[in-house]
Amino acid sequence: MTASRPIPPEAEIAGIVGHTFPGGTYTVEHWENFLLTECTGADLLPGGMVHPVVLFHMPILGSKTTIGEMFALGQAESDFSIGIESYDWEMFVPLKEDVPYNISGKIISASRHTSRNDRLYDRIQFQFEVAQADGTLAARTTITWHYRRGLL
Repeated sequence: MTASRPIPPEAEIAGIVGHTFPGGTYTVEHWENFLLTECTGADLLPGGMVHPVVLFHMPILGSKTTIGEMFALGQAESDFSIGIESYDWEMFVPLKEDVPYNISGKIISASRHTSRNDRLYDRIQFQFEVAQADGTLAARTTITWHYRRGLL
């Protein structure tokens, strides 16, 4: 996405709260864990444990969405109008290689704000849950992005 878009009505942004992604399963293969771990400069974790950096992409792919779709849901003006407030990663049990996890995701908040320098932005939070086959919550990620308005 590179074309600019008009500022969406505040009610449209607030209306995306509760949007759920299709969900699905995701299995981290050994080769994937090896490459992710190698990128961090760390050694592989023992017992087939997955490096926590997997929480950057695993929940998004496993819930059957993409960063592009997340940009579109918030009606981003362009790919360059997104600012990152935070990525909150919680791991309740170690994730393991070659284990399928059930993943769900939804939008938990969306609200309009004005920054200290009078710039308009929408703050949108996405939350993804990673569960074991028995339904036990294994990990949760909460992604908070700012959709800056009126930049273009």
